[in-house]
Amino acid sequence: MKMRTMAVILAVTLFGASWAEGGQPASLQELAAYTGADREQLLAAGAKREGRVTWYTSLAGGSYKELAAAFEKKYPGVKVEAYRGSSQDLMARIMAEAQARRYLVDTVESTMPLMKAMRDDKLITPFYSPHLGKYPAEAKEKADRGLFFWASARESYIGVAYNKKSIAANDVPKSFEDLLRPASKDKLAFATSDTGSRMIAAMLQFKGEEFVKKLKQQNVRLYAVSGRALLDLVISGEVGVSPTIFRNHALVSIAKKAPVAWVSMEVVPTNAGAAAVPSGAPHPYAGVLFTDFILGPEGQKILEKFEYGSASTDYGFRRWYPEQGLTTEQYEKANDRWDKLLREIGRKQ
Repeated sequence: MKMRTMAVILAVTLFGASWAEGGQPASLQELAAYTGADREQLLAAGAKREGRVTWYTSLAGGSYKELAAAFEKKYPGVKVEAYRGSSQDLMARIMAEAQARRYLVDTVESTMPLMKAMRDDKLITPFYSPHLGKYPAEAKEKADRGLFFWASARESYIGVAYNKKSIAANDVPKSFEDLLRPASKDKLAFATSDTGSRMIAAMLQFKGEEFVKKLKQQNVRLYAVSGRALLDLVISGEVGVSPTIFRNHALVSIAKKAPVAWVSMEVVPTNAGAAAVPSGAPHPYAGVLFTDFILGPEGQKILEKFEYGSASTDYGFRRWYPEQGLTTEQYEKANDRWDKLLREIGRKQ
């Protein structure tokens, strides 16, 4: 899908507020960039006057509901109205709002393609957060004046999951080269969703196209399912091993005594979900406050409870972000190539 479809001119008067006096921030841009020691108190007071915040997110399961509940508990009087959808759903919704000049969203959490498209179409307000100092440079997208377009709120790591009953410990692939060993032949399966194409992207980046093409000799099976659904096939034993499984999904299943284990490769493709402040937020105080909350220790603790990784934590493996440094157009072109190579290495099931 071509996300960069329009350029939107936004007027400060859409979200200007007359509440602040004496040099305090009033517009969304000023609030987002405010570095004063009273930032949280200022935002919380303004958010309480606004009464609600509309949050668009691609988080699934109970994680986004628990984040919303925790925010409401910490800031009484501010109701969270959450809309959950895929990044494509959110993009369509945000673009429709921008085109109609009827802005509903106050804060966004989603994956990198959406963030890049919003930035390219000038739909993000650069912001500061007191929590950003603990985040590594690669987890933040720089803007001007020491501000950022977004920061990674949660991460999911793609690696190898295997069935412990059908794969011997010595046969578990722990590197890209291990996938080509005789022990892996006829046992490998890839999801043809994003988890599969992103693993192909990592192999292409660090091993080259010829290596990727060699995988075809391993009789790889391709499943047109999500990484989570493919993990269920690993658990059942229908699939022996797959290098296209999210760590957090595996950890949840392991905690339930499923006969699986997860290992990282020498490079771990990373899906990042970032937090950002939309340029047309109708509730600017609440929108900026919620963005701070999700990036702060309380929001991060909730996400880690649901086994999402944090950019500020070292898990002992090397992370790689496929979208980093690419424009929206470059990413879409690269993704088409990754998908094409993925479908060439195996047979559909």
